[in-house]
Amino acid sequence: MTVQNQSKEHLTGLILGAIGVVFGDIGTSPLYALKEVFLSGLAIDRPHVLGALSLVFWTLTLVVTTKYAIFIMRADNKGEGGIMALMALALQGSKDNPKKIHFIIIIGLLGTVLFYGDSIITPAISVLSAVEGLQIIAPSLEEYVLPITIAVLGGLFILQVKGSGKMGKLFAPIMCIWFCSLAVLGIINIIEEPSVLMAINPYYAVHVLIELGWHGFLIMGAVVLVITGAEALYADMGHFGLKPIRYAWFGFVFPALLLNYFGQGALLINHPEAIQNPFYLLAPTWALYPLLILSTMATVIASQAVISGAFSMTKQAIHLGYCPRMNILHTSGKEQGQVYIPAINWLLMVSVFILVLSFRSSTALASAYGLAVTGTMMATTLLAFIIIQALWQWSHFKSMVFLSVFLTIDIVFLSSNSVKIPTGGWLPLVVATVLFLMLTTWIKGRELLSAYMDERRVLFEDFEEKVKDKLLRAPGTAIYLTRSLHGVPQVLLHNLAHNHVLHEQVIVLTIVTTNAPYVDEAHLVKIRTFGQDQIFYRVKLYYGFKQNADVRRALELCAQQGLNFDPKEVSFFIGSEQISFRNKSPMPKWRRALFRFLYHNSSSAIDFFKIPVDQVVELGIRIEL
Repeated sequence: MTVQNQSKEHLTGLILGAIGVVFGDIGTSPLYALKEVFLSGLAIDRPHVLGALSLVFWTLTLVVTTKYAIFIMRADNKGEGGIMALMALALQGSKDNPKKIHFIIIIGLLGTVLFYGDSIITPAISVLSAVEGLQIIAPSLEEYVLPITIAVLGGLFILQVKGSGKMGKLFAPIMCIWFCSLAVLGIINIIEEPSVLMAINPYYAVHVLIELGWHGFLIMGAVVLVITGAEALYADMGHFGLKPIRYAWFGFVFPALLLNYFGQGALLINHPEAIQNPFYLLAPTWALYPLLILSTMATVIASQAVISGAFSMTKQAIHLGYCPRMNILHTSGKEQGQVYIPAINWLLMVSVFILVLSFRSSTALASAYGLAVTGTMMATTLLAFIIIQALWQWSHFKSMVFLSVFLTIDIVFLSSNSVKIPTGGWLPLVVATVLFLMLTTWIKGRELLSAYMDERRVLFEDFEEKVKDKLLRAPGTAIYLTRSLHGVPQVLLHNLAHNHVLHEQVIVLTIVTTNAPYVDEAHLVKIRTFGQDQIFYRVKLYYGFKQNADVRRALELCAQQGLNFDPKEVSFFIGSEQISFRNKSPMPKWRRALFRFLYHNSSSAIDFFKIPVDQVVELGIRIEL
């Protein structure tokens, strides 16, 4: 087989993988999106059907195709995408501007916490809308819709511990069948009413908005449902690459979605009563049960992608220091991106169950959907604008055109969804607010902790003079783990104050997370020597925000660079800090208890950094901030 053929096969495999993972959320929107547009108060007649279809077409074209597939996906951080990668990239272009850095972090965190709000709603509305097909197929089974939905979602969350890799092998063929089914069902109905294709003309979208006025503005809150999942094109770019995702979107997914939406429109023109569920009523009677099964599988896949995204987002936030450490399990020996975070999984499961049992229908849940999605999209637009100016160096005119066009679209969708707040839109806002307060409290607390360490910093040169010939020397190597990049760590000073013993060789180890997604092993370790007898070594380990810090592997690299010690004979000293606050602490009183709770319940550094437990000595240190 030639290299060219191998390359084509590899590209084809990536395209199929992208179809299976990336487009699950946006690909299952036809189950409920167009129905909600008309249930929001739009009359079901030819002019309004054409107007609604035109709005759907141009929303997909402008937001997903133009904004994400063409522009945003160019902003890759060494091949990685997603709101965290975008924020890290924006920070690279704003190193000398503290106010701009603060703005970027706030915008990035807002986009992140809104993503979690979306992560709760997507599995609930997707699976529930699929199972609601029972109401059409067998109305007598309507009472089983909620129990079946809970059972399907429960099984999905329980299976997360197995990892998404094994399930992912089934994703591509199922989603290919799904999109082919969308296209075929759409074509069958378009043939009966080909005039719906006129909706490609933007005149119909503009006309219906002008005619309806304020009510047309409100309908945009339902139209946004067709682009839920657009962020996944960018977020999953690191897994599949730019070209495979673009090829899959332009060549397969986008046409299939359009055909299905236009098919639903054709059905509604001839049969307005089909509004009760235009997706399922596209199909002939004999195909309803297979379609129900296929829809349920497709929505489970869409939910899996969102849950995996939440795991990945949390892992990145932890490594960047925006979130407390949590227990992270790796479900694949080959793919380090496949992780499982138990705390996030069970919180999501409980939240999704509460949503399903509280709202009880996809139509009710649609009122909660949209705010989180559009908020994240707005954050993406603002961060992309900063990158366009700082890194791409577009002209002022071109960058302002980008910002004006896409920020206007985002504002229209966000404001139209804001009217849903009393009927359910409050939910993602509450979730995002709670998470935002937690993350900002954590960041503020870490800043105070760093300031505390800096105030008490002792330089190695001064330290060596003080301890010279005054301490007992213990054989072997001691490694002191510290957050500080400079000076003698507090845990070392604490150990000397009580035990009056210094090891023959002392390594001060700091793990640094960079704004790049990955750091190769050649640049992973930096070693600096202090002391006339070369007994002090400052070792800095540099990891990307998508990598996993592995101290044991890093020590092997240190040995390769000439740092002589036996990794099996090393003692690790770790400070177990007890946090308290002064009365005049700069942290507000309401944040203090929250920070203490987060700090004392974060995962142990021993487990998180893969430090051999039987070689660890923990020393209690009291810190007053």
